[in-house]
Amino acid sequence: MSRNLPGTLLIIDDDRLFCDSVRAFFADSDMEVFSAHSIGEGRRLCAEKKVDVVLLDQKLPDGLGVELCTSILAANDQAKIIFITAYPTFDNAVKAVRNGAYDYLAKPVDTEELKLSVEQAFRTLELERVEQIHEYASRRDNAETVLVGADGGLQEVQRLIRLSATSDAPALITGETGTGKNVVAKSIHYLQAENRGPFVGINCAALPENLIEAELFGYEKGAFTGAATARQGIFEMAEGGTLFLDEIGDLPLHLQSKLLGVLDDKMLKRLGGQSLRKVDVRIIAATNINLEEAIRQKRFREDLYYRLSVLRIHIPPLRGRKNDIAALCRHFLLKIARQPVPELPAAEIKQMEDYNWPGNVRELKNIIERSVMLQKDGVILPSELLEGTCSPVPDLMEASQEGKTPATLAEIERQHIGMVLRQMENNHTRTAEVLGISRSTLIRKLKATESSRVVQNATLS
Repeated sequence: MSRNLPGTLLIIDDDRLFCDSVRAFFADSDMEVFSAHSIGEGRRLCAEKKVDVVLLDQKLPDGLGVELCTSILAANDQAKIIFITAYPTFDNAVKAVRNGAYDYLAKPVDTEELKLSVEQAFRTLELERVEQIHEYASRRDNAETVLVGADGGLQEVQRLIRLSATSDAPALITGETGTGKNVVAKSIHYLQAENRGPFVGINCAALPENLIEAELFGYEKGAFTGAATARQGIFEMAEGGTLFLDEIGDLPLHLQSKLLGVLDDKMLKRLGGQSLRKVDVRIIAATNINLEEAIRQKRFREDLYYRLSVLRIHIPPLRGRKNDIAALCRHFLLKIARQPVPELPAAEIKQMEDYNWPGNVRELKNIIERSVMLQKDGVILPSELLEGTCSPVPDLMEASQEGKTPATLAEIERQHIGMVLRQMENNHTRTAEVLGISRSTLIRKLKATESSRVVQNATLS
């Protein structure tokens, strides 16, 4: 008997020997098996316990088993009922199915037939739950694709989203870290008229280079050490839907060539594989770097750039649309704060609008979340967190004001990152959250700073 049957099995039958036999037959499985011997006892157990699969006898001492179906499904609406009867007729089978039966077996029950029916019932339950999870995730993602400020600073972005949703052509979303490129990508996906497949996203900068190819294109058994079985890649998982490639500028050059081939031919080859597989996936890419500059530096393929940017959507930084800040604050408070949702005073909104927001909308959301957690007596003051976490670096600013050589933006950024890193006790994840950037971007900036320091020390020596 397979042990991979997690869940509960309820046997409702007045034949105690049959109940004991079924319990013994499934003893090696992972199921919890319990039994009842009447309609009343079965109704009570269904009300008290979570029931997955029910073996229900047609004739019981206090009535017909079919009369119990409504109670079973009322208490456990996804339960699978398998009718078992010593008097099988076509009419009884039809009546059982109409009352919610999943399957119908005749006594004496063949053990292999019983095993198959129960296993299929559990498998159906599992598939239904996976589908429900997907539907929930889809509804949640769809609800989160609200572009706050679409009537203020994002009119052109909204127009391009609607335009992009009318075709399957690749789209390229550009903008600084934290501007909401992921939200724009999901908006395009969920606005498409056709009932498309899943939305699958991957951050090209978050995976080690030696894993990206396997994650994107999948692999065959034995393709590399540890590849014990074949596995689908992200492309195949997104079949019929949208694949969102975030931080596309960090994709290694040799994989850029392979990605271009998939875009052109709609075919891919798994790592270690010999055959080509057809894929139907809509590609949306995003980046926070200047791809034109990356092309000039030979870090990004020009042909891939033109293939991805059939439609280009640029999201302006938050400092360029400060009229949206009040609406964004209200939006985040509605999602985060408990009822009643507090109102931010006009003075607070003014201080928020005067701030430069280097981390864009992600930083604003972080500030609102923290201010809700730190509120006192229902008063929320997010502006107090701006100075403590993201204030200008004082010594460099003072140097500029004293007539000395003004600090470069890179110098200010480096010192600011160092200051926040110390405040967060060298915790990279918390530092990235405060700065409003991804952890991979923070690591990249720290490495660049270290490289610059090494070069400077070597020059001085």
